[in-house]
Amino acid sequence: MTDSVSAQEQPHTAPVEPLAAPVAAAPTEAGAPPLRTGGSRRGGRNRRNADGRQAPRSAEGAEGATVPAGAPGPRAPQRVHPALEQLAGLYPHLFGAVFRPLKRGIFQDLLAAHPELFEREALKVALGIHTRSTRYLQSVAAGDKRHDLQGQPVEDMAPEHVHHALLEVYRRKKARATEDLLPKLRNRMIAAFEASGLTREAYTELVQSRDDAANAILEEAFAEWAARNAKDEALLRAFEASGQMLEAFADMYGMVPRTAAQQVERARRLAAARAQATVAAAPAGQSS
Repeated sequence: MTDSVSAQEQPHTAPVEPLAAPVAAAPTEAGAPPLRTGGSRRGGRNRRNADGRQAPRSAEGAEGATVPAGAPGPRAPQRVHPALEQLAGLYPHLFGAVFRPLKRGIFQDLLAAHPELFEREALKVALGIHTRSTRYLQSVAAGDKRHDLQGQPVEDMAPEHVHHALLEVYRRKKARATEDLLPKLRNRMIAAFEASGLTREAYTELVQSRDDAANAILEEAFAEWAARNAKDEALLRAFEASGQMLEAFADMYGMVPRTAAQQVERARRLAAARAQATVAAAPAGQSS
């Protein structure tokens, strides 16, 4: 880890395990107790021998579950890093109940604001723990802006950081999920792509990695996006040709008016974006 703490400031850009590799359980977040894995209470402290006498008690695990003699005892709750406790007390709007993405250079800002409070290396470690936590990555994946020490948004999150955070959160949840999370991931990828304002080609060049499985999911998301756009554009053409009000048009097609309005609006935004891109790409003096 270097003094520039680039890993802490941009944890979501760090290399991640390929999606095709086995997914390990997500590490315990800072301050969160480990998951309890004890068994049932039944047959525990009130168990008796066949003659009715109280049976000898072996070591008991969490929640009163009986653990065989000689087996390792329950894990102690992981202690929060002292510097993180201090940060949560000083900046609850960043490190408290809700995690906010941190501005670039937050490490230097903290050292400058509290020169006597934080030891340099300890602060590096604490920020690394914090920014690698699932809760922090979820705030990045949501596209939240980067915030300064005063809690003010100061810059947009880079599209590639949002994309890689989405993939990392998916990896961690996949290990424990009982449902297929891929549809949700593809929908969130589409939303992140649209929020970026980039063309498909520019976005792909920005976020593609060496992970073929992750790249394949992105292509699947783009395919869904293209199919949805085609459906929206067909609906817009039908609506404009009908000459009807939106409510009557939606009723004619058996649609919910709100859904029809959303599809029509998406199609109009897409048409406007394409027209703007065409004008921007045309040589000077040849735009129509």
